[in-house]
Formats: sequence, C-alpha cells, structure tokens
Amino acid sequence: MSYAGDVTPEEAFAAATGPDDALLVDVRTQAEWTYVGVPDLAGAGREVAFVEWSRYPDGALNGAFVDEVRAAGLEAGRPVYLLCRSGVRSRAAAEALTAAGLGPAYNVVDGFEGPHDPEQHRTVGGWKNSGLPWRQG
Repeated sequence: MSYAGDVTPEEAFAAATGPDDALLVDVRTQAEWTYVGVPDLAGAGREVAFVEWSRYPDGALNGAFVDEVRAAGLEAGRPVYLLCRSGVRSRAAAEALTAAGLGPAYNVVDGFEGPHDPEQHRTVGGWKNSGLPWRQG
C-alpha cells in the first residue's frame, strides 16, 4: 500500500493549520531541530510533533517510530504530513505509517531546507525558504 502522495510545504502548512486536525511530524534528527530550525505552528494554535526517523549520529532507524508518532496523537483516519530535510526520509516515514494503518500520510516534497542551489547551498524550496513560519530549535 502506497502513502497518500506528495504535497508542497505550503499545502502541508494549510492542512496542518486547517479544519481537518492534520498532524505535522518533523522526522529529522534532534541535531537538525537544534541547529537548523523547526517549523512553527504556534501562531495557528497548533503543535508540531518531533519524532526521529533515524538516529543521530549513527543513522540507525528508529524502531519505535510508529509507536512514537501514535503517542504524539496520530490515530487511524487522522491526516499526517511528514517533513524531513529534503523529502527522502519523510517519504519512507509516510510509507511506514501507511503500512501500519495510519494516516492518510503525505510526504512534504523539498522538506524543511529544500534542494541545493547552483552553489550547493539550500536556498531554494522547502519549508524554510518558502516563507512559512519557523523558529530556531
């Protein structure tokens, strides 16, 4: 069973702050949250769930990921939007939640930071570069 699909950061923001009670889950690592920043939904009266897909520094998959997302408030039928740095880990996380019978689960393309620009900096695309609310972790 495939996850529900890919959405833009703007679409994820609209869903996570809209009437459907969608949950935004940032699946990056604690180090990324601390040093790069995090999405901020406080202005809309919502919270972001922070659940690592893989652990830092060894990159080991978080075997408790599905249970930790459930503990953050996800239940079957509640839409969930998953965000990582660039959209790779979040896609795998969306697939895992879908396989566990949760969601619909959506992958946020371009993630929090977006792809590289010609100088190899992450200045194009992604949540942070789209003008959506964020804060330093």
